[in-house]
Amino acid sequence: PARTPAPLPRTKLRAGPPSLDISSAAVRYVTRNLTEKSAKLTKLTVGEKDGCKRHKTILLVGETGAGKSTFINALANFTMGVKFQDEVWFQIVEEVDHETSEVIVYEIFGFEGKAIPYSLSIIDTPGFGSTRGIEHDVNISQRLLDLFQSMDGVHAIHGVGLVMKASDNRLSDRLMYILNSIMSLFGKNIEDNIVALITHSNGRTPNNVLQALEVSTIKCAKNEKKQPVYFLFNNCQSEDRNELAKYLEGANKITEKGLTEFTAFLEKAQPQNVKATVVVIKERSELTACIQNLQERIIETEQKQEQIRQIQHDLIKYKEEMKKNENFTIETEESYKVKEPINAKNQFKGGSFEGAMCCTRCEENCHYPGCILAPSPAFCDVITAGHCIVCSGKCPTSDHVKENWRYVTKTRKVKMTLKEIKQKYDNSKTEREKNLSYLEGLETKIKHLTAKKHELLDESYKHVVKLEKIALKVDSASTLVHLDFLIEKMKEKGDKKWRAHSNHRLKLEISDWRIE
Repeated sequence: PARTPAPLPRTKLRAGPPSLDISSAAVRYVTRNLTEKSAKLTKLTVGEKDGCKRHKTILLVGETGAGKSTFINALANFTMGVKFQDEVWFQIVEEVDHETSEVIVYEIFGFEGKAIPYSLSIIDTPGFGSTRGIEHDVNISQRLLDLFQSMDGVHAIHGVGLVMKASDNRLSDRLMYILNSIMSLFGKNIEDNIVALITHSNGRTPNNVLQALEVSTIKCAKNEKKQPVYFLFNNCQSEDRNELAKYLEGANKITEKGLTEFTAFLEKAQPQNVKATVVVIKERSELTACIQNLQERIIETEQKQEQIRQIQHDLIKYKEEMKKNENFTIETEESYKVKEPINAKNQFKGGSFEGAMCCTRCEENCHYPGCILAPSPAFCDVITAGHCIVCSGKCPTSDHVKENWRYVTKTRKVKMTLKEIKQKYDNSKTEREKNLSYLEGLETKIKHLTAKKHELLDESYKHVVKLEKIALKVDSASTLVHLDFLIEKMKEKGDKKWRAHSNHRLKLEISDWRIE
């Protein structure tokens, strides 16, 4: 049966008039109306929703420090009809030392007709490419998936704003990393809704930025000149006006013009159902889970191979000693699994269901980090038609648990006599036959595991091919980390399919700071 996501729980923090904060010549209002929280998802609402009126939704993405928070405040004031001469400023985002760590949805209702004829939702994503690393960016993708799948979440996007600084005369490694990460989330249907929002602008044509976008082959909306669609902003309306009034008024004109043009673009934009985006993110989630599970199983297989080689070596080396002394021991390594605690402090609290989804029959990790909106394995992304698509046995949901631990394979040194080895592995007619039977049996098992490993490699490759067909960008930095592993193992297998992805991977080499 189809999964029915749970709604976001509501917590009313404060209602009524906004708090007041005097700022020189202007009055600044810090709005805090209704906030909903669910793990890493937060929704802040200003006003009351009227389902009979039109509504638009935009998603903002950009490098940490690009000016997303300031842009959101400017757009909110514009939507509420605030003019420069009013000398007031409504602030819905705290800008001081602000670095978003969660996906936040800002909703603005009740101001239809002030400046624009529709209400507005703004999805603010944490800054991609921050010092928090690739794992943080993968979590952002998962949070967006949770938002798109939630019953009262976002189901259509009218615009995606790439927030960039006017001083960006080229796309740095960091900026390319951000854009590739975001483009990889969306299906190709959203290309015409992606625009550049250029901050810190002096009002002139941003030729360097446009050229940088063209060179990068970023897929986005194009104007009649076949150039990327862009809008200019200089958001400093909340600054002290005592000595900078003329400059600030000029900056405000740039922003007001940009906001007028941007909201007009949204007025005409066709809503894009995020179903394709959900498919892309879910497929990426499945790909990641599959390869992570594959990595663990390959490591375990290689450990068993090494253990076999060591026993082979010792049986030959100490053959005479074992004949003379049946209690003669050899030291070897054996693998075993433990349940290792994980950091899942918020498990089953506040609408969050953190934890690892594991198969108790296969003793494998199937999805970690898992889906925070999935209270049990049945709701996990890697469960399809009642069975897991990741674990070795493709076992039913009933064989899975979602807990605050995961399986970890470890090795330990043990001493065994020949008799114990025989009892553990095989019983044949002669000592030589027993040794050969045991070793040959293990070699056969390793061949079987290797064949299964190749099947999983092929399955992972199919995920990558499918992503190429539906996504704007398949090679986000987080996915390239997994592709590196996949390419290396396909090379070992002798599969020629790795060459195309390997050559493309070299062109998109990730710099050291990303991996760190």
